[in-house]
Amino acid sequence: MKVAVMDAVKGEVGRVELPFQFNEEFHPDLIARAVLAVESSARQPFGSDPEGGKKYSAKLSRRRRNYKGTYGHGISRVPRKIMSHSGTRFNWTAALASGTVGGKQAHPPKSEKIWVKKINKVENRKAIRSALAATMVPSIVGTRGHSVPKSFPFIASADFEAVNKTKSVVDALRKLGFDAELARISVRTIRAGKGKMRSRRYKVKKGPLIVVSKEDAAIVKAARNIMGIDVAVVNRLNAYLLAPGTAPGRLTLFTQAAIERLEKEKLFA
Repeated sequence: MKVAVMDAVKGEVGRVELPFQFNEEFHPDLIARAVLAVESSARQPFGSDPEGGKKYSAKLSRRRRNYKGTYGHGISRVPRKIMSHSGTRFNWTAALASGTVGGKQAHPPKSEKIWVKKINKVENRKAIRSALAATMVPSIVGTRGHSVPKSFPFIASADFEAVNKTKSVVDALRKLGFDAELARISVRTIRAGKGKMRSRRYKVKKGPLIVVSKEDAAIVKAARNIMGIDVAVVNRLNAYLLAPGTAPGRLTLFTQAAIERLEKEKLFA
């Protein structure tokens, strides 16, 4: 498959053949597995206090001849804590048991639970190749909700990596046809529920992914402040970046240098 090489100033400056990684069949189920594996490894374990609901004494004797016990008072054997007492008479309330008010949870979440979902290396690489191929299909990208440029698919020229100003990156993306997409991701919404009180007030839409060839490219710092846009080095791509939320077909802009490195090093083969 040949695609155009676009320059923000000159327009189309050539055409290149995409490497074999973009010829993989579309496997949305495998992509979803790979994305969930990445998300699960970033999940923080949580659990309740092992002593929660058990931090007070609720010991009363059930034996026949023990003084100050419960025997003969006609009550069930639910654990009870003593609130007050006078001689053999007690004022008590049920405690500790999971069916009582203020008692412990029956099966609380445990911090030792393993959340990580594993995936084989061969399957993971196949999922990444499949997600790469999906980024070059306009119908799949449009189904995901992106505003696809008219001339898509195309890649950016190698000079795109040298852009070192955020404003210059936005201007270049607009000239390449991403103006509708930039307008779409600039609208943020307020999250429903209590999450807005927990440092997650706004929901930001996922925008284009820019793939570069090296970590020290100037555009890495220049584009990271644009809302909704991610910048990734080609050798560090994963299924989560290419298909956030297990939905394949993220609008992705590769640079020519990134495509050359992908082919030269046979990444994800």
